[in-house]
Amino acid sequence: MFNIKNIKLNTQLNVKNILGWKTKRKIIVFAVDDYGNVRVDSKKARDKMDQAGLEVQLRFDAFDSLENREDLEMLFETLNSVKDKNGMHAKFTAFAIPCNIDFERMESENYQSYHYELLPETYERLSEKYFKAYSGTWELWKEGISKEFLIPQFHGREHINLKVLKEKLEKKDHEVLTALKNRSYTSISTTGYPTINWSAAFDFWDFKETSEFEPIIVDGLNAFEKVFGFRSTYFNAPGRPEHKIIHQTLAENGIKYLDTPFIKSEHQGMNKFKKELNYIGKRNSKGICYNVRNVVFEPTEEKGIDWVNYTLKQIEYAFRWNHPAVISSHRVNFCGNISPKNREIGIGSLKNLLQEITKKWPDVEFMSSVELMGLVTNSQNKKSQ
Repeated sequence: MFNIKNIKLNTQLNVKNILGWKTKRKIIVFAVDDYGNVRVDSKKARDKMDQAGLEVQLRFDAFDSLENREDLEMLFETLNSVKDKNGMHAKFTAFAIPCNIDFERMESENYQSYHYELLPETYERLSEKYFKAYSGTWELWKEGISKEFLIPQFHGREHINLKVLKEKLEKKDHEVLTALKNRSYTSISTTGYPTINWSAAFDFWDFKETSEFEPIIVDGLNAFEKVFGFRSTYFNAPGRPEHKIIHQTLAENGIKYLDTPFIKSEHQGMNKFKKELNYIGKRNSKGICYNVRNVVFEPTEEKGIDWVNYTLKQIEYAFRWNHPAVISSHRVNFCGNISPKNREIGIGSLKNLLQEITKKWPDVEFMSSVELMGLVTNSQNKKSQ
């Protein structure tokens, strides 16, 4: 039966896999955003924000909370439940932030200015406040890194737009102050700028504002090294795609690889945009090599989609074109601090997906984003010799 929706979907899945680096190896990469970020403190905080009139606009506003001990235990168990052709378990490239809002210090100064704390400090604070949920979580994080369940990479210093935050603090904005008083930063209804998302650290309105990003990036990468114990080589912008003006700073500070959309709409300032076509293996003028996520897996997003089968279909198209399957997802799918049911759906779908992947493609290989891009750049270098 003729189905225009299926034709459109099949065309999209084919087109985004035509260009770029090829391999006959069946490589699976999970690129998962938002680790380390405090968005909603707790269910109690969410209830108080609801009562104060802050709306839940997205599932992130409702369920996205800093990963706790049970989140990581269940995730690691699930990732370890399957093995690839080499005996390696599945792994998450966790695009993470090393810094969060220092809620206590900002409150002590009556919210006059912005301050941040390092991620281990955040866990220490939450362990004191919510012992049952967060005690030992940072130690579990480090164990997950050592066993390669989580491979953290740089997702910005923090997951907030500081221009918007500072301007709203000056205006004593009700939503922002209510969120901060509840040790959260979410449900911000508007930024006042059509090109700035309140959670996107590198969004701007006037192009000259991009000059403020360099010290944030340098400080953020140094903070990442301090928190995780190694230098990040990979970057994915928090919230929305970055402007290439920051690529020089990224490259100078050790970034070799970058996630970018297949079709990137790059803001040029004052609501003017420029389109750019990207593909895995493309390099920019600073030598940074691009990766493009070609599979989406968002099992807690309610869109009437059978996410396991839809994701398998996307992987099938990637492999058909001899591309690795780079699966894009978000932490919100796997966290249950606010809603254990949310985590149950996400983790259950992940386990099902992993089982189906290894059943359908017994020769599959699980890799991190860094491992994949190392393969890409090494093969490119050999060809150029």
